[in-house]
Amino acid sequence: MIKKFFSVIAFLICSVLAAQDPARTDTGEIEKVMNMQEQAWNEGNAEKFMQGYWNSDSLTFVGKSGVTYGWKQTLANYKKNYPDKETMGKLVFTIIKKEKLGNENYLVIGKWHITRSKDEVGGHFSLVWKKISGQWVIISDHTS
Repeated sequence: MIKKFFSVIAFLICSVLAAQDPARTDTGEIEKVMNMQEQAWNEGNAEKFMQGYWNSDSLTFVGKSGVTYGWKQTLANYKKNYPDKETMGKLVFTIIKKEKLGNENYLVIGKWHITRSKDEVGGHFSLVWKKISGQWVIISDHTS
């Protein structure tokens, strides 16, 4: 009986500590942003998709064409390369790894896959996230 009592107490303590773990909250918030981005992309809404990025001239995006600086230019590139909902297709992210980098940064590595009526494309990404003004945003994106 005492053993069962201590098992229940240990479980409750672990549950409370896990619920208060900022890393779990942070990664949950990051995943929520990525889910919003998937949904926005699948609606054909590039502007809403970009809400997951840092709205700054210091945002960096590295892709097959090289390095792009700035939120506005990154949005312009998305609109140029994916001009309509059909071209955007259906996006799915798969997270492979999440790693905390200091107090306010995370590295998220994963795969992206787009299914369109005519074809499928995909690749990998590494995203550096930073908490700015209480919001998790991507400050650097390397997608291939």
